[in-house]
Amino acid sequence: MQPSRREFLKWGTVSGILLSMTPLNGAHAADFQATDFNTLETLPGRGVRSGGAPRGRVDGRAKVTGAKLYVSDFRAADMPGWPPETSHALLVRAPDATHVYQGLDLAALEPGAQPSVVVTAQDIATSGLRVPPFYAGDLFCPVGQTPLYLGQPVALLLFERFDAYDRARTAFRNNDLLRFGAETGPLTRPNYAALRFTRIAGPTPGAPDIYSPLQEGWISPGFQESSGRPVWKPLPVAEGGTYARGATYGEEIRAALKAPGPDLVVLDRMFETQSIDPMFLEPECGLAWFEPGAKTLDIVMGVQSPFEAAEAVAFLLGEARADIRPARIEARFAYIGGGFGGRDHTPFPLYSALAALFLPGRPVRLAHDRFQQFQGGVKRHAFEMRSQIAFDRASGRMVAFAGDHVLNGGGLANYSPSVAVVGATAAIGIYDIPRVDVTTLAEHTRGVTAGSMRGYGTLQTLTALETLVDEAATELKLDPIELRRRNLLKTGGRTMTGNPWTVSVRTPEILDKLAAHPIWRERAARKAAGQGVLVGTGVACCTKDYGTGADCSLGRIELAPDGAISIHADAVEMGNGIGTSIARRVAAILGRTSDAVSVARIDMFDALGLVTTGDPYSMTQAEQDAAAKNPRWVPEISSATSASIGAHVGTQAAAQAARIVFRFGLWPAALALWGIPPGDPREFLFEEAFWQDSELILSGLPPLAQADVAAKAHEQGGVTGAMAHAFSRWAWAQAAFPLGGMDWAADIDALAIRRGEGAFTVLDRSFVFFPPTDYNRIGTSFTSSCGTAVRVEITPATGAIRIADAYSVFECGEVLVPELVEGQAQGGFAMGVGYALLETLPPFEDGPGNGRWNLGDYVVARASDLPLHQLQIEVLPPVSPKEPPKGMAEVVMIPVVPALLNAIFDATGHRFRSLPVTPAMLKEVLP
Repeated sequence: MQPSRREFLKWGTVSGILLSMTPLNGAHAADFQATDFNTLETLPGRGVRSGGAPRGRVDGRAKVTGAKLYVSDFRAADMPGWPPETSHALLVRAPDATHVYQGLDLAALEPGAQPSVVVTAQDIATSGLRVPPFYAGDLFCPVGQTPLYLGQPVALLLFERFDAYDRARTAFRNNDLLRFGAETGPLTRPNYAALRFTRIAGPTPGAPDIYSPLQEGWISPGFQESSGRPVWKPLPVAEGGTYARGATYGEEIRAALKAPGPDLVVLDRMFETQSIDPMFLEPECGLAWFEPGAKTLDIVMGVQSPFEAAEAVAFLLGEARADIRPARIEARFAYIGGGFGGRDHTPFPLYSALAALFLPGRPVRLAHDRFQQFQGGVKRHAFEMRSQIAFDRASGRMVAFAGDHVLNGGGLANYSPSVAVVGATAAIGIYDIPRVDVTTLAEHTRGVTAGSMRGYGTLQTLTALETLVDEAATELKLDPIELRRRNLLKTGGRTMTGNPWTVSVRTPEILDKLAAHPIWRERAARKAAGQGVLVGTGVACCTKDYGTGADCSLGRIELAPDGAISIHADAVEMGNGIGTSIARRVAAILGRTSDAVSVARIDMFDALGLVTTGDPYSMTQAEQDAAAKNPRWVPEISSATSASIGAHVGTQAAAQAARIVFRFGLWPAALALWGIPPGDPREFLFEEAFWQDSELILSGLPPLAQADVAAKAHEQGGVTGAMAHAFSRWAWAQAAFPLGGMDWAADIDALAIRRGEGAFTVLDRSFVFFPPTDYNRIGTSFTSSCGTAVRVEITPATGAIRIADAYSVFECGEVLVPELVEGQAQGGFAMGVGYALLETLPPFEDGPGNGRWNLGDYVVARASDLPLHQLQIEVLPPVSPKEPPKGMAEVVMIPVVPALLNAIFDATGHRFRSLPVTPAMLKEVLP
């Protein structure tokens, strides 16, 4: 469902632009020249404690000492070799999308606020610049046209002095300096996606489905109404036969829901969820310098998707006019102060590059303030949903479900098609429902662009589902947890796309935990004891996929003669602690806390010689098979750090590389130190050896110090370094490589090794298996689950709501860093509270696109809104010591919202179906 990104890479080379991608080397200390990167990227404390968990967090020291970490921390003077003075850029956006834009009134600016350069759509048109396909649409609204959406950029103003920039920024915020003419109304554009997902199960649980997306593929209606909305009913015409077959089954489900018999309970409800801002701590920022003599563009970015961002800039400039086309792009990446999806595939880096190109020779800083971030940053999709569900009255079993979703995608497509798909395919949550039909429409509107955000469509659709399930429990006079138990999708059962989850299913345990918790067990007594307040208790249980179906990671491990370990990986640090997670996974394999960890590294893997062609989401099996004959080919080179893939994907390549260093470097060295000769049966006991306090232990033999084993590995010329690439399409690619006189198979698809102190050498794979391209039909295969119970207290006189107690229980496979997992759960709970009770953005002229929104208007969850001392987090242990990490960063947010809505119903007797639920709304329904 994504546009191909291969063209970016192609133009980054064919056009003669050399594209280099590195981390911002000084992003961890105030003085670039004095930076000791390895020291600052070291976990405090050496060695591995019993249990394998090193102490500390990779970036902890830099953060608590105030070192420069984020893009917004830096100015030109911090960058070695750059001119010392920083210039500034102001991106001016349209607060109107219903009138013709007629230009800027720069004469109204005072003389001290005049820009040195003004970049407009005309400059883009005459410069040979191209918009990357993912960001299709005008970079700037041309004069004489109506802006495509609220917040569309109209000009980039460049200032050589900060005070001029600051005065102009204030003037644009406080005055009407954009001229508009005739009213046209909003522009109409094709909608972004219209898809239908229908499944009819077979007559028995083990029988093949009669119809499913996995069998038949995804379908989309081929006809539209005059309004642009799709015609969902199959039409009696020859065209669209593929759609007609699925739609016919879907309409049969809907007909049965419309006219149920007395043995069914059918609920038919409308829901609305709102647009909100990701509200990451650091607004988007960029720093760039174009040196025309050297034809070099040096750009510093803070994004979740470094590889994509660098390629997008290269594509932008691939056919640019000679005087502004660089011969080299040096893309540097710093930490980012939060992402939540809002920095995944953002067009912001394109404007940073333009600022430098049109003010050559001067470093330029483009930095959003909070007003600008509200106006231009990617938002969560607002949903309108109709959900219909049928229960068998006698058994309480779900028998049919139908849903209709309409997403407000705003002015550019971004990830709207993908969000629509994920929300739709997740719409039945943790349940086994044999007959399902869901339509989803992602609309173009004049609103601020919506895209990726934590929860990614499932937050909206599962909120509707879990409140419906609670309402059904009331109607059926069943305990809400018991009703959920009766309908759980069990291991091996099929999701609504027709495939099973291929990971552990823990929802039965989660429901048991919820049922046994005092919040749930004591709900009647607490309600009866409420003095002057209304007390209510609610539960919800949800699942969330992790991964996208084309995820990959790069990891590089190097072992020094003294046992020191350095790690490099392409995952991005955005407050998620990914560097620490990678370090802990590697420490358990190599016996020592890593001495250096660097992330957002795209530049450390040249020895692999990776190449890619095609689109991993849409390529055919024949195309993949042909491409895989090239031993350097992989379906995707580097992924965005998103979709809850940090622990599962972001650590994979480094962990696999570490295993190879252990098996073919440290283990042969240990055998030599123990005096075990070749052919001894103990030679093959490497999986039984383990580390304790940096000593390698094998039963019956003396412990070996990790440093001694490392020294011996170097002395023997064993494998002391490995770099690997891993790819997942709902299963890991697997390949075999010639190592140790055998074909060594691993869950990677590319490998290079070094021996002793030598250089890295790439190994040709002797065998490779890439997951079939048909897996793209699956929708989701990896999933984690979370349940939440909350107790609320509502003051009738004011409608004020207080969360008195809360409990969240979830699973995430192997827990790499317990502190980070707990922190993600706590943060997810806070975000869920904000979404349910506080945060909202109007969609159009009164919303953020008008440029006047700030935190005085937009309320996020504060300490006073949260049960700071009454929030209990429980993480289920993995089902097996071999269970790998699972993604959990999103799922911990999702059940919080419906649990709160269910608790509010329990307290008030009123069900709210639009968000957020405010004190004013509560007062209206209270006597």
